[in-house]
Amino acid sequence: MPTDVRCLVETDESSAVIRLTGVLDLAGFGAVRDALLARLWRRPGAAIVDLSRVRIADPAAWGVLDEVHRVAVDWPAAGLLVFDPAGRPVCAAPVHRSLDAAQTALRDAPLAAVLTADLLPVVSAAREARALVTDGCARWGVPELVEPAAIAVTEMVNNVVAHAGTPMTVRVAPQDSTLHLAVRDHSGRRPAYAGLAPVTSTGGRGLLLIDTVARHWGTTPLPDGKVVWCVLHAEDEAPLRN
Repeated sequence: MPTDVRCLVETDESSAVIRLTGVLDLAGFGAVRDALLARLWRRPGAAIVDLSRVRIADPAAWGVLDEVHRVAVDWPAAGLLVFDPAGRPVCAAPVHRSLDAAQTALRDAPLAAVLTADLLPVVSAAREARALVTDGCARWGVPELVEPAAIAVTEMVNNVVAHAGTPMTVRVAPQDSTLHLAVRDHSGRRPAYAGLAPVTSTGGRGLLLIDTVARHWGTTPLPDGKVVWCVLHAEDEAPLRN
């Protein structure tokens, strides 16, 4: 996939390897970031970024990998590994000196569990999304997260229905004792969170509810839309003990 005249992001949907070729500098930072994030969303699971054919013109350009890694940590069923023959600590993601080593690490990692649903921007979409997360919580042994996950995904989906009006993809995945939720739509309009809504307000509480039930959440812009995500922690829902 071409992203910039100096740096190309080459992907193969049948492979977990993403190859950067050419010269990466700060001018190409945004395009490379967008291409990597788009690829991570399309194919759940960890990906390997191959740096063997790219030259970094400005050390600050390494920051694109850290930025993408930070996003992948919070998205459902996403992750980043790096293959760099020089073994440079280019980002917080694991760095391997050979492609074989990176692929071995990927194979040895637990297979990502994930549930995904493509939904239309209609009122019934929220009900379908709640069914998805309820199923996931039952499968993955975190029943205490059913209620907060249902609240969060309902608000995410309703925001798409009310404001974006585009088809959406809902994705949910476990990671240790956390549950990662995300809704991807095709509108560039980013949700705005202004804190507590006035008691006289008849709306605007959607993001407040997400902020209440999730340890952290955010919005990731993509070239053709955005991903709104949140992370729920099972210990936050544990009953208080005397």
